[in-house]
Amino acid sequence: MIEQLLKLNLNAVDFTDEQFYQLCQKNSDLKFERTATGELIIMPPVGGESGNREADLMIDLGIWNRQTKLGYTFSSSTIFKLPNGGDRSPDAAWIKKERWEALTPEQQRKFPPIAPDFVIELRSATDDLKTLRQKMQEYMDAGVKMGWLINPQQQQVEIYSLGKDVELRNLPTELLGEEILPGFSLSLDCY
Repeated sequence: MIEQLLKLNLNAVDFTDEQFYQLCQKNSDLKFERTATGELIIMPPVGGESGNREADLMIDLGIWNRQTKLGYTFSSSTIFKLPNGGDRSPDAAWIKKERWEALTPEQQRKFPPIAPDFVIELRSATDDLKTLRQKMQEYMDAGVKMGWLINPQQQQVEIYSLGKDVELRNLPTELLGEEILPGFSLSLDCY
């Protein structure tokens, strides 16, 4: 079992988008991502504690979205083909309805070629903080409007907003969706 993230440099290999898609489909028991610079990442599974926290985040985001009907929510199983070349899978993501519905059925079925409007990354015990921060910056560079990096190990959350400096808050705290997710709030008091 993989206990830490594994990165493979594929810069010398002409690894196409279709080949990456097929690799993921034929190895569904593994979780892959690709950075904007072309590194292939094989990610370890999370443990029960992180899995439970991730599910709670999805439930909160999903309930808000069902009530507002403003967009679509996505789990950590979804890989997004980002405009900067990365193929990334946030722990939770949300896309505004009009943007998602502008994609073709084929684009929606495979790895959607779109940057989410909002992402959440939850640091698990096996995650390296520097690597997660690089991933969050990659999201922002790709056009994600807002992202939250929740770090239970250090009892902090980092708030990323397009065009702004990263805001650091100590836990417990309440996060607001602002204009990206109007009316959404997340209380982080049990981390």
